[in-house]
Amino acid sequence: MRISVVVPAHNEEAFLPQALRALLGQTLPPLEIIVVDNASTDRTRAVAEAFGVRVVHCGRKGVAYARQAGLLAARGEWVAMTDADSLPLPTWLEALARRAQGAVALYGPLRFYGVSPWEAALSEWGYRAFLHLMAWVGRPNLAGANLMVQREAALAVGGFPEVEAREDVLLGWKLSRLGPVRYVPEALVLTSARRLQGGWGRFLLRQAKNLLGDPRGYFGEGGERGR
Repeated sequence: MRISVVVPAHNEEAFLPQALRALLGQTLPPLEIIVVDNASTDRTRAVAEAFGVRVVHCGRKGVAYARQAGLLAARGEWVAMTDADSLPLPTWLEALARRAQGAVALYGPLRFYGVSPWEAALSEWGYRAFLHLMAWVGRPNLAGANLMVQREAALAVGGFPEVEAREDVLLGWKLSRLGPVRYVPEALVLTSARRLQGGWGRFLLRQAKNLLGDPRGYFGEGGERGR
């Protein structure tokens, strides 16, 4: 299986080295690792080049644009994505690939690092419960830090929507019209606790929005129908 791994990065010189080490240590080596330099003003590009990975420039700031640039640049039949502050377990790609047959997209859980042990455990338990719930109600919740999509399927639905947030979730909803979008519990990724800078309450509120309606019509019938 030919898998490209895409890492969007805006001013990530501090976090990027450990993320790239985690990707280079995968038990299933990827075809390529692409760092999308998203209008960085620090040494992000130089750090990526020092690791010998592909670097793609995206001058339009915004993670949705960076993800789309990586998807377009990828050479593999499958495109996996994680974030520059995230650490996939060594078996991450292997776990996703093992469940890929017949699917158009796959995703797994997250766990915070850099927090207390109880917060780390709570974050993993919460993510797993949330993702199981979303899968059960038929609304797969792809997370940009832990997903893999069939490249041609993703391009067929237009790729990542140009929105400020939820571009990963909306792509998953669009892809669910084409085939199975599969949750893979064993494909765990550790991610930094900077998402908690506004506190747990604010973080949980943002996640809860994924349970609300779909005003732009990306899921189910009507609306923009996945454009």
